[in-house]
Amino acid sequence: MRLTRWTDYALRVLMYCAANRARERAPTIAEIAEMHGISRSHLMKVVMHLAAQGWIETTRGRGGGLRMLRAPEDISVGEVVRRMESDFDLVECFAPATNQCQLAPACLLKSALAQATRAFLQELDGFTLSDLVSAPKGPLEQVMFERKAKPADPPRR
Repeated sequence: MRLTRWTDYALRVLMYCAANRARERAPTIAEIAEMHGISRSHLMKVVMHLAAQGWIETTRGRGGGLRMLRAPEDISVGEVVRRMESDFDLVECFAPATNQCQLAPACLLKSALAQATRAFLQELDGFTLSDLVSAPKGPLEQVMFERKAKPADPPRR
């Protein structure tokens, strides 16, 4: 299973907002986009969806930005993934309307994959945004600012 960029970006925005919620000046889309090297226009769409879900509020103009509406400890990663991902159909037979698999009537793969998906999401339910922004070596905010201050990483080989 692979999460979409949509969900990945949503988690990054929520984590950034959670890590920076005590700041006087709210984080901005431009700031988060620059931090992660993400398109601002794409990130704006993600942010609007997050606001519609009731996780963050957005304020335009000078002094505007993104603020958490719910406490990070009350938002599970599983909840975010479920609401952001539109398709958990790992194989064709998960969608009865379009299923063309000839093995479907006797195959046990669907059941095994459905069980694995439930276990995956249940595991994510055990983590909150608060858990994600409390790194063992210090708060995520510190890691973010250290990363921003470092020169670009050399290309991997």
